[in-house]
Amino acid sequence: MDEPARHPASSGNLDAPASPEERRSRLIAIALMSGALACFSCLDATAKWLASQGVDPLQTVWARYTVSVVLVSFFVNHWTSPGVLRTSRPVLQVARSILLMASTILNFIALQYLQLAETISILFATPFLVALLAGPILGEWAGPRRMIAIGVGFLGVLVVTRPGFGGMHPAAFLSVAGAICYALYGISTRLLAATDSSRTTMVYSGLAGVALMTPILPFVWQMPDEPLIWFLLCAVGFYGGFGHWLLILAHARAPAPILAPFIYSQLLWMLLLGYFVFGDWPDPWTLVGASIVIASGLYLLYRERLRRTG
Repeated sequence: MDEPARHPASSGNLDAPASPEERRSRLIAIALMSGALACFSCLDATAKWLASQGVDPLQTVWARYTVSVVLVSFFVNHWTSPGVLRTSRPVLQVARSILLMASTILNFIALQYLQLAETISILFATPFLVALLAGPILGEWAGPRRMIAIGVGFLGVLVVTRPGFGGMHPAAFLSVAGAICYALYGISTRLLAATDSSRTTMVYSGLAGVALMTPILPFVWQMPDEPLIWFLLCAVGFYGGFGHWLLILAHARAPAPILAPFIYSQLLWMLLLGYFVFGDWPDPWTLVGASIVIASGLYLLYRERLRRTG
């Protein structure tokens, strides 16, 4: 996800009683966040369904970026956001965009073989990877309690993937690789947040994705023979672009620590879509592993909140 704009309240005491206006703003932000997560879940479900109809995942990735760029350009452009393409760290912007694109490709390929609940459970390992990488890259070293939470979180991922026990398709390792790319993408987003606006970073993500995927398109393009396929290819881009826009609006109304725990509600969306669209229901091991990952992630958020409030 793109780095959202920092809310003014994020620098204050989150445990202090909120005014009625702040409570209303936070409720709206939570609703916007829920809408964004619903969009991201529909994005994955649509990509999975397209793959089941023979559409190459790379073609779907191209549609996801191209349609998103077209939609976002109506709201973020030279007239509404002068200087939006100006960046002081172009190399890092491109590197970040490549990491996001790689994560998307790996996830879409994995979705051909894995259930929606399985891929999102693995992706939930991203906060643990970020916490580990933040030490050597950002100088933000995790303390003993956070390291224990990270270890327990990875244990949950192992329960979901069950390597060596014949319980998971090898595509799970693609999903793990996607989570690693997404963690590095998150680290680079934090580095860019100090110099570039969230809108600039979002625009670069889209433009770089289109520029990098378009040369590949002639080798994977298959002309859709049904209007529904065309519609869903456009829907993939809509879900991605609109979801990120809702995310930015949510973080403009409430501080990140308030919204972060709701990220894990995406598992519910994935469970519902997996069941009603594909007839999938994860096995008990996947649910147990996902619960471990979510509990560990929430504890990390709790420790981060304590650190910020002193």
